[in-house]
Amino acid sequence: MGRATLSALAWPIYLSFLGAFVLVVGTRLTAVQSRWIGLLTTLLAGLVAAGGALGIDARAGFTEVTRAAWIPSLGIEYHLAVDGISVCLLLLTAIASVVGVLFSWNIAHRVRGYFAFYLTLVAGVYGVFLSRDLFLLFVFYEIAIIPKYFLIAIWGSTRKEYGAMKLVLYSFVGSALALIGMIAIQVVAARELGAPTMDLGALARVPWSDSFQSWAFPLVFVGFGFLAGMWPFHSWAPTGHVAAPTPVSMLLAGVIMKLGAYGALRVGVGLFPHGVQAWQGAVAALAVTGIVYGALVALVQKDFKFVIGFSSVSHMGFVILGLVTIDRIGVGGAVLQMFSHGILAGLLFGVVGRMVYDRTHTRELDALEKMALNRALPFAAVTFVLASVASMGMPGFSGFVAELAVLIGAWRAFPGAVLVAGVGIVLGVAYLLRTLRRAFFADLADSHGGGAEVPGAAAGGGHAALPPITLPEKAGAIILLVATLVIGLYPRLLLDRILPGVDDLLSVFPAGGGL
Repeated sequence: MGRATLSALAWPIYLSFLGAFVLVVGTRLTAVQSRWIGLLTTLLAGLVAAGGALGIDARAGFTEVTRAAWIPSLGIEYHLAVDGISVCLLLLTAIASVVGVLFSWNIAHRVRGYFAFYLTLVAGVYGVFLSRDLFLLFVFYEIAIIPKYFLIAIWGSTRKEYGAMKLVLYSFVGSALALIGMIAIQVVAARELGAPTMDLGALARVPWSDSFQSWAFPLVFVGFGFLAGMWPFHSWAPTGHVAAPTPVSMLLAGVIMKLGAYGALRVGVGLFPHGVQAWQGAVAALAVTGIVYGALVALVQKDFKFVIGFSSVSHMGFVILGLVTIDRIGVGGAVLQMFSHGILAGLLFGVVGRMVYDRTHTRELDALEKMALNRALPFAAVTFVLASVASMGMPGFSGFVAELAVLIGAWRAFPGAVLVAGVGIVLGVAYLLRTLRRAFFADLADSHGGGAEVPGAAAGGGHAALPPITLPEKAGAIILLVATLVIGLYPRLLLDRILPGVDDLLSVFPAGGGL
């Protein structure tokens, strides 16, 4: 690949910031113009990211994009690079950011400001997945967090100020823990190497003492784990999802939670092999607890969006579990699960928030089951059916391959955790079928069961007034469905890129430490 093509991989960051800047200074831009700037910016940035990422040779390890001194006295550089793991998450960001704009087409309040914050968040996400310098990664990480508050507090609903504040406070507590760990990393690395550095490649070669790793690993892993929805630090997630406007919920579950998992992988697992081995049992226990807990709470929810919010906690538990297997298949499965969950959670939130709530003005399952939505909104019903079976782990969709790989890796490390995770999978089927029936097919269940006719279920009933699904919503949903089907049917498209990156990351473990 040519140098110019590699350098172009930095442009998704710059294009997103440029789009945000144009929106900030373009005080005379109309709502329609602002929407198109948001769409064209994310589309162009996504095409550059996807084209560049898919063109790299993942077997070659990290491929540099750009590198320049930034704060030499502290060993900090503006260093961007990409490997197979980054490729997977860059593709996810490209898809999720474009689809998020399509589902934002109905935003009518302060449209210019909304898309300016949106594009700033997207720029931060691209920056995290491209950063090869630890300090630079942290800077982009914080850039992605700050716009979330405003997007939820201004354009959200249902206790939006509370949800925004809780999300940001949890995020900053986690960031503070990670920052303390990073400061310790910088100081110890400078002493061991004789010169300061924050380059992740150089840091992976530092001979960290076992005692240092034993406390630095949980500090960094848990710090980033806050944003990944790691149990028991997850409670911001359902509240934040419910309070956020639909496109922001899609980004929050789709890519923002992946920032935490990515940081935990790159910094926690990638730098501290002894720390992982010392704490992997405890982390695995928290992961499977999150899997079962999230599924159990989702099973009893009455709010449609809360169901999906807690399902995200459950599915992210598989990511956390896979990260600490120290197994190439398990860790590779965790990365693939990041992609799969990002696609499927975005699709589920898109149906719940935009297709259903914005038309019915309720998320209560008790109310929705009286509306015969399978007839009123057939496209939404079909989309939710497909998204649900994909989330259950149906073969042919991305979720099946990802969770299977995690469970295979986990079985080699801690078989008991797999049995508990299996309970979570069964509960996941239960809450999705329950929600599917109540939200979309209650009228069919009642008619076959001999119950009373559901109000509005008859042809020409009250549901006829619901606005039809719009073209942008259909386009966004189809993009996400195609993505999960393509990876489900041909997982090698990503796994052949992810696994060389995982092999490189696990090379810091002693022989036999990574299976």
